[in-house]
Amino acid sequence: MTHDIERADERPDRAPDADPAGRVRGERRYRFLVAGYSLSSYGTFLNMVALNLFVYETTGRALAMGLFMAVRLGSGFFAGLAAGGLLARFTAKSLMLWTNVAQAVVMLSLVFAPHGMRTAALMAVSVVVGACGTLFMVSLRSSIPEMVGDDRRSWANSLSITGRSLAMVAGFASAGVVVSLVGYTAAFVVDMATFVVCAVTVALLPIAGGGEGKPGTGEGQRAGTGAGWWRMPGAFLASAAAPGLGLMVVLRGADALGSSSHNAALPVYSAGLDASRPAVFVSAFWCLWALGNVVAQQSIQRYVKRGGHPVGARGFGYGTCLMSGAFILAFAGFPSAATAVIALVAGAADGLTEVSYTSHLQTLPADSRGHAFGLSATVENLGFGVGMILVAAALDGHSPLTVVAWSHGVAIVIAVVFLIRVAGVRRRDGAPAHRSGAERGGPVP
Repeated sequence: MTHDIERADERPDRAPDADPAGRVRGERRYRFLVAGYSLSSYGTFLNMVALNLFVYETTGRALAMGLFMAVRLGSGFFAGLAAGGLLARFTAKSLMLWTNVAQAVVMLSLVFAPHGMRTAALMAVSVVVGACGTLFMVSLRSSIPEMVGDDRRSWANSLSITGRSLAMVAGFASAGVVVSLVGYTAAFVVDMATFVVCAVTVALLPIAGGGEGKPGTGEGQRAGTGAGWWRMPGAFLASAAAPGLGLMVVLRGADALGSSSHNAALPVYSAGLDASRPAVFVSAFWCLWALGNVVAQQSIQRYVKRGGHPVGARGFGYGTCLMSGAFILAFAGFPSAATAVIALVAGAADGLTEVSYTSHLQTLPADSRGHAFGLSATVENLGFGVGMILVAAALDGHSPLTVVAWSHGVAIVIAVVFLIRVAGVRRRDGAPAHRSGAERGGPVP
């Protein structure tokens, strides 16, 4: 793949759907899919708390919780490596369907696992949930342009990210109540049910995209697809070596490293503020973060709907700087009111980076898009997993502010380098910043 990621947004979007009624139906179906995805995300975040507590209760060892998370992230890492090849052979719809079915089945097996088999069942859950979660996300994001059209991808990305953000807060907030009131088994059954509902929403929708589902796929092309499956590592490396894409994905990995730092440091910082109620600050921070995220998504949707160009590579770079800076300031000990504003800004910037990054990668050609998203998922899992190990060790001897500042500082430095590169490409191509995407034949990067 020789696609220059900095110029991806300059490619003309496909013509809008000539059938307005068909477009409305397509968007309604996509909303239905996002509703199912948001519900399954709620179950996932609910179980991120419930499963960790259950692992500790079952094994009696804190190390087991770390191992559980490591296996989950490792499975996501390897799933990212395979995602592009799988999307070249199977449709995005089939992957989204069966990943939900597999997660529902493995949760059911955990519910009915005998006491002596619970540890093995937990490891199976960590493998399946980690791998299937990554495959579902790659399949969904890479197929959005085929579902709603190129000109509506920013709207579609904002909608799915909004649903996931709300689900995250609801899952984390309700986990303690669900586990304490009805127990672990009920939490696992709820999670299983959410995967079933998501699978149903996928099964009922005529979703195209990926592998044999791509229009115009003939026998010769399918044979080539099979060969592409075996050449998957080469295609993956080609994605990593593409001009600009490598740096963009590296920045995404640094973002994941920074995320690991504030996720690990928040409980420590919160306990230092109020040892008797350490969960108060964490809960309030994430609720405000989610509110900022949702506000950003709504703003992006309205901006694009009014005819603004989709946020692109520059939005990703500036958003990363703003987000990382806000997370650093969140641990600086400012008064509660100021910290609340900082949490809102962090959430809004996080929402901007998510939409701009995803929308930008979706400008890649369909045959390389799956590999690019697979590469991204692999690097993100690697950055977050390595970050959790390094941050946990660093927090033993350093303050949360120091650890978060170093981790997010790396992301800021890489983001500045990335923005300099984007600006250099724009100057080289003679694309003045004030000109609209329509004047240049495509969205502004």
